[in-house]
Amino acid sequence: MKDRTTARGRARGDELDRSRTTGPGRGGAAEAPTGPAKALPRRRGTRRHPGSQRVPVTLLLPALLGLAFLILPLVGLLVRAPWSGLSEQLTSSAVWDALRLSLICATAATAVSLVLGVPLAWLLARTELPGRRLIRALVTLPLVLPPVVGGVALLLVLGRRGIVGSWLDSVFGITLPFTTTGVVIAEAFVAMPFLVISVEGALRAADPRYEEAAATLGASRLTAFRRVTLPMIAPGIAAGAVLAWARALGEFGATITFAGNFPGRTQTMPLAVYLAMESDPEAAIALSLVLLVVSVAVLVGLRDRWMSTP
Repeated sequence: MKDRTTARGRARGDELDRSRTTGPGRGGAAEAPTGPAKALPRRRGTRRHPGSQRVPVTLLLPALLGLAFLILPLVGLLVRAPWSGLSEQLTSSAVWDALRLSLICATAATAVSLVLGVPLAWLLARTELPGRRLIRALVTLPLVLPPVVGGVALLLVLGRRGIVGSWLDSVFGITLPFTTTGVVIAEAFVAMPFLVISVEGALRAADPRYEEAAATLGASRLTAFRRVTLPMIAPGIAAGAVLAWARALGEFGATITFAGNFPGRTQTMPLAVYLAMESDPEAAIALSLVLLVVSVAVLVGLRDRWMSTP
């Protein structure tokens, strides 16, 4: 009896060994050794980017026309530019005053946008504020609002007879329209939404668990925002600040409506271009080239953030 039991155990052990070597469901047949798969021959000239397609002829023509429509005006600006006298045009007193005022006002408008826009972006991204969607829509409204309409709205609020401006004039003697401060306010009004959108997107992409961990370690909400949140969203703040600065530098409609066009006081580069087209076209082209260079520099600086392709 003991010999039969031992024989059955040996038979079961042999079956287990065979199943391990052949694999389940193969009928006991030995598995053929598998070597490295032989690569299929690759056809030359057929490698494409994933998702790329051949351009249909019916779409190629309007696409080329659209590209030419966007590029040819810039090419014309470069071709007709007075390159020989460009240095003289850029060093003239009128052009230099417009350049200096534009740089100062655009920088000041960007600073105002940072001080007011970053907390506003945090409020939209991190809190469950009632009416948050409506607030976001109102914040982004200057993006689609005609700048001239924005200038009229600023006059109705901050003008000498405006809702707030009359109080500022009667109590403090402060007049904002047609001053350099008015230029800064007009530029900040149209530029701040760019910064708010950029910072809000960076805040939504940042992991809030780091802020929660800082709070559990005893950090206050302000300390966590300053020591944890700001370093995480620094690239978004930088991108938004650059966009806001470029938008403020090129602002025209709200500035001329709210601040006027006074040389040395409110005449920025876009206003100088508009005025020079009537009397000195070469100076207008020189100023336009400066604005073009600034725009290209902004796009080059932001290409890794918003213009990269997967």
